[in-house]
Amino acid sequence: MAFKPNNSWVVLPDPTSETTDSGIILDESTRKSRATNILEVISVGPQCNFVKKGDIAVIDPRTEAIQLDIDGKACLLVGEHQIVGKQ
Repeated sequence: MAFKPNNSWVVLPDPTSETTDSGIILDESTRKSRATNILEVISVGPQCNFVKKGDIAVIDPRTEAIQLDIDGKACLLVGEHQIVGKQ
């Protein structure tokens, strides 16, 4: 991944993506059933202290994340303070 988040920002996969990694288009009910707030961290900024790449993070479900497309994949950008725990 060429994108490097700044400060304490964290990149996560978007669980509400309309397609799977293999390109299968999902209907609305399937997208909703796949939505979760437990996600694998894709990338972290240099000032992140709690999580690192590859960690499984639990995100506050009320979080308003920045949605972006990185390398053709739907991702979310959240502040590290929005992570409430990790596995």
